[in-house]
Amino acid sequence: MLKQIAICTLVIGLITGGVQAGSYEPLAIQPAEAAVATYYVAPDGNDTESGMLNAPWKTLQHAADQAQPGSTIYVRGGVYRQQLHITRSGNAQLGAITFARYKQEQPILDGTGLAVDGLQGMVRIDNASYITIDGFEIRNYTTTRTGNVPAGISVMGAGGYIRLLNNHIHHIANTASPQGEELSGRDAHGIAIYGTKAPSALHHLTIRGNELDHLVLGSSESIALNGNVTDFEVANNRVHDNDNIGIDVIGFEQTAPDPTYDAVRNGRITGNVVFNITSNRNPSYGRNLPNNSNGAAGIYVDGGRNIVIERNRSYSNDIGIEIASEHKGKSTSAITARSNVVYSNRYTGIGIGGYDPERGMATDCVIMNNTLVGNDTLSNEPGDGAGQLLIQYGTSRNVIENNILSASPTGVLIYNEYASSGNKLDYNLYHTPGGADEAWWTWHGKVYESLAAFQKGSKQEQHAIFKNPMFVNAKLANYRLSAGSPAIDSGLVDTKRIGTLDMAGQPRVSGKAVNRGAYE
Repeated sequence: MLKQIAICTLVIGLITGGVQAGSYEPLAIQPAEAAVATYYVAPDGNDTESGMLNAPWKTLQHAADQAQPGSTIYVRGGVYRQQLHITRSGNAQLGAITFARYKQEQPILDGTGLAVDGLQGMVRIDNASYITIDGFEIRNYTTTRTGNVPAGISVMGAGGYIRLLNNHIHHIANTASPQGEELSGRDAHGIAIYGTKAPSALHHLTIRGNELDHLVLGSSESIALNGNVTDFEVANNRVHDNDNIGIDVIGFEQTAPDPTYDAVRNGRITGNVVFNITSNRNPSYGRNLPNNSNGAAGIYVDGGRNIVIERNRSYSNDIGIEIASEHKGKSTSAITARSNVVYSNRYTGIGIGGYDPERGMATDCVIMNNTLVGNDTLSNEPGDGAGQLLIQYGTSRNVIENNILSASPTGVLIYNEYASSGNKLDYNLYHTPGGADEAWWTWHGKVYESLAAFQKGSKQEQHAIFKNPMFVNAKLANYRLSAGSPAIDSGLVDTKRIGTLDMAGQPRVSGKAVNRGAYE
């Protein structure tokens, strides 16, 4: 599954310090309010003018070259066949340098015909801090050459307090033609965050309220954080209809020069809606195979550490959420996936661990209070498929509790082919549409056809139940719980792991009780 092909030979690394999994809170990133100037850019402007509202500049680059800390550049509506390269920084005292749309007008950065050189964004931020990009449409930046990587927005090097807000990024593409069975170097990104320095990191990043769709990514990702990146939030974005991974947090790919810093870490992925993400028929994974890959996750952590994935909706992807490591001997660790709704994904709902023995591991992670429904849609054959929860190679000391797992017609609930060490499963609610006679668990390669047999054979799930969770309206993907649901108030109260809010933003703990699944 997974990316399988690395985009570049760039690295980062794993810092062993940081907050405990599940406790990350994004730090305040707003600097002092002390803007020194406001400027304007318009399609009919002139760079020899003053840059004021009645005498706007014509090019974004001219504005970037003039901007000082605290400057706001308002961009009027219209189409700009221009790129923006930002190297100047704002600061904490005077404020960020902000590029924003003017009122309700829509500025469009259109890359039609513009050259791509290496990994390059239509908006490119290099080694800068205190930068805000807000409200742009970015489109049509493409290449037909391998080795060049177009992106809607790229952030490279080191720096901090960068905010990418409310942008619509679409039709970014690498359409290089395959010359054989597979094609490496056919890559593109919607948003690319690459921490390429050490020890200086890219830090305090906010990616919020963006929409990314119709991207042709090859072996890359819609939103990628890779390298020496720390203290981040990816929140409330819509990511859909792309041909590879939706949101990816990456480690161990030689993106920073010092392997000590070889992992993205200390962040939160929250409130995102991710759908129609598939690598099926993506030529980077083999062009001659029907339904060839089905390995693209809506949300994927590959080598990250100390990250919370919560309150996301991930559906109709190849994989809903994946917590893994693609690099042998390396571990993704201290990841918490909680209060997510994951449904109708083709291969599996949540996967954890390396996808084969040549990959890495997933250790000390938490999968808690998620609702997994009707995933594993590639087959209708009873007992066939990867189920709602796929436990792969190299998993140890992971906690899987308080989840609802409602199977697809295959009846497969958990598929675990490999031996594991110290994983703990308990307080999960299981359900199959065909009843208890059509339920399947595979544990350490052995198949069990009843919850009682699974409990006895695995020595897990002392407090599990097999009952209909009584969703409000499963046909309409409303997975809230009806009155009388056996999931209500029957979960384990574990305040260190479950978080403060459920999927709907309601308090997670009600009195002294907690529901199973994503909703209170």
